[in-house]
Amino acid sequence: MQNLSYWERETFLKNIDVLIVGSGIVGLSAALHLKEKSPSLNIVIAERGTFPSGASTKNAGFSCFGSVSELLDDLETQSEELVLGLLEKRWLGLQRLQERVGRKNMHYFQHGNYEVFKAADRVLFEECRSNMEQLNQKLRPIIGLKETFSLANHAIDTFGFSGVEQLIWNKAEGQIHTGKMMQRLLTLAQQQNIQILNGLGIKDLQENGATVEVITDQAWSLQAKKVLVATNGFAHKLFPSLDVRPARNQVLITQPIAGLPIQGAFHYNKGYVYFRNIDNRVLLGGARHLDLEGESTDAFGFSADIQAYLTEFLNTTILPNQTVEIEHWWSGIMGIGAAKNPLVKKVSDNIALAVRMGGMGIAIGSLIGEEGAEVLGL
Repeated sequence: MQNLSYWERETFLKNIDVLIVGSGIVGLSAALHLKEKSPSLNIVIAERGTFPSGASTKNAGFSCFGSVSELLDDLETQSEELVLGLLEKRWLGLQRLQERVGRKNMHYFQHGNYEVFKAADRVLFEECRSNMEQLNQKLRPIIGLKETFSLANHAIDTFGFSGVEQLIWNKAEGQIHTGKMMQRLLTLAQQQNIQILNGLGIKDLQENGATVEVITDQAWSLQAKKVLVATNGFAHKLFPSLDVRPARNQVLITQPIAGLPIQGAFHYNKGYVYFRNIDNRVLLGGARHLDLEGESTDAFGFSADIQAYLTEFLNTTILPNQTVEIEHWWSGIMGIGAAKNPLVKKVSDNIALAVRMGGMGIAIGSLIGEEGAEVLGL
């Protein structure tokens, strides 16, 4: 192994039972699940970035499972059984995440999630309102609430929005501190002696009998008995033929705002635009719908048109008639596909996938990580 000492090979890279590619929610959940089942396993997580590189530390911190318009949109192209089955997985995944991390450890607040409708969205709103009770009935056995969705127009003036005509509230959803959540998952992994190697990108996987040869970006050759790929939007780099493609989202956060009236999480335009409060700031992101083709990229960066749209939405809809300064922008990479459901399967005897979170990694990542671990067959 080029540029590796004897000590490094013998200490860090020998007798790997399971190599997990990606240290995001899915990868860490898979590793923890395997350790809980078989504490003696030697598990190594390879992470190409300083932090989990895709979306796990770059998302907006929404504890959500689907707005009314998103669910209705899904029902246009998929069966009711599939849509409700996926929603249930998201709900169970959120419960699993809370059990493992703890609400306090990830600063969980169940302020609810509001879907925003402006004058141009009247047709969409009427469609949502006419289907709301039916959805509530279907969600009762899953969520356990008589009414998951309800009208909340009384809050429009409280929040100080401009141009917003209707709000639909989802009382079962909330918000978390993404950094605290991932920090706790990393701490739990360290406590279980799960080794995380940052700065280690994986270039190729070659099955070789009872083991997998793992080629890194540094041209090192490692051996592992089993490999789980949990890189979501970057999975196409190892498996180009998969129905998984990257999708970039851009996010801004303002400087602290005295007396900020907004509390909760908010979705607009079928979830393509989203915002929330955090530390007396507004976090706002999305608008990928303005250029779906251009945002189908795994390159971190920004689009001037999307930045302009989000800035205008902030200044004219969320905080009108105020002077608001944007402190910072960032971008994250999701994994989506023609199908909305996650992709969890074996690709060979010793290599498996747990990818394609569809922008719902916080909700479903814990469960999909555990399913991926089970697929390995250990």
